[in-house]
Amino acid sequence: MPVKKLTEGFLLSAKNFIRFDFGLLLLSTLKWLLISALLGVIIGSASALFLSTLTWATNYREQHLWIIAFLPLAGLMIGLTYHYWGASVVKGNNLLIEELQSPKKVIPIIMAPLIFAGTIITHLFGGSAGREGTAVQIGGAFADQFTKLLKLKARDRKIILICGISAGFASVFGTPLAGAVFGLEVFVVGSITYSAILPSFITAVIADYACKAWGVGHTHYAIAAVPEIGSVNLLLSLGAGILFGLTARSFSALNHGLTRLFGKIKYPPLRPFVGGIILIGIIYLIGNTRYIGLGIPVISEAFTQQEAYYTFAIKLFLTALTLGAGFKGGEVTPLFFIGATLGSFLSLFIPLPFGLLAGMGFVAVFAGAANTPLACIFMGVELFGTASGIYIALACVMAYLFSGHTGIYKSQTFGSPKHLLLRRR
Repeated sequence: MPVKKLTEGFLLSAKNFIRFDFGLLLLSTLKWLLISALLGVIIGSASALFLSTLTWATNYREQHLWIIAFLPLAGLMIGLTYHYWGASVVKGNNLLIEELQSPKKVIPIIMAPLIFAGTIITHLFGGSAGREGTAVQIGGAFADQFTKLLKLKARDRKIILICGISAGFASVFGTPLAGAVFGLEVFVVGSITYSAILPSFITAVIADYACKAWGVGHTHYAIAAVPEIGSVNLLLSLGAGILFGLTARSFSALNHGLTRLFGKIKYPPLRPFVGGIILIGIIYLIGNTRYIGLGIPVISEAFTQQEAYYTFAIKLFLTALTLGAGFKGGEVTPLFFIGATLGSFLSLFIPLPFGLLAGMGFVAVFAGAANTPLACIFMGVELFGTASGIYIALACVMAYLFSGHTGIYKSQTFGSPKHLLLRRR
């Protein structure tokens, strides 16, 4: 009899536990479904507005090239704006990463309009920059306002910041899976916050849908030929990945080095002014506008023809100079440019189709520079299809390993070393 009562008591406790646990899980899921849906619509719509404005700025610049002469004044305008009104958000993406690692205070909403305007001005007047930094900062700033509005706890604030980053990235590139993983992966190298997986994916998907619902499209790239997988081709992919990783490392080092160099100018607004003068001189010497702005036409070109050896190097230097001087924008699209054109050029020495090498470089250089190999593998599959998935994955992993323990985001910390040889370091 005691055994029977004990068994019945145990079963009743287990049943109550299951009911209680299931109820809490269901409530939590519903809560994040609602928050994620609202965030996704807001951030996706903001990305649509940003991309539309950026397209206008690019077209206007290409039709009125004289406007590039005012790049130093544009830089001065950006510098003054951030110096007097945006000192608290000047760190940009690094501020978001720092708040994810050790929360201090809610991201000021002024980050969103400042980075929006700063990026548009940078592109309008001929700077070489990207767009992901803008979308991520807009997403993070908007998302963090819900911390105050909904009175979220510290653990929930971390999740909502990840959602904002994921939504911004996903909607600006049209890659929801990569965006979701990027938000989970970017702030601590070698570690992923699994508790944020569901909200991150839902917010990224809805943000991407919202952006497209406004009629804003994204550039499509195609790899024309993918060879069969064999031992030789796999070894060639590994070798290409090493070169992509070293290129990513070079970009990060040059970017940080130029930032320190311009930091010697004591009055911050003068830094982009001086950088703008240097950029004008270089653009004049080059004699064309292939290397400024996003460079989408050249990226597309890299998939259909072999690029010259200097194409990636010029873009690498101009982007590091633009961002190091204090102009605003992201690094990712320029890294796509650098990787795609480098891969296209490497087809001269590596017997793989230049379209495939361009696609591998497109995501692998970014994987090495941002220390986000999983997000970049997802991005490669979303953009180029599963046929090239193995080549994409190998290139991203090797680039990640050989890019060193540095990256474009200074505030990243390391949850684990990239490989055991560097564990002590």
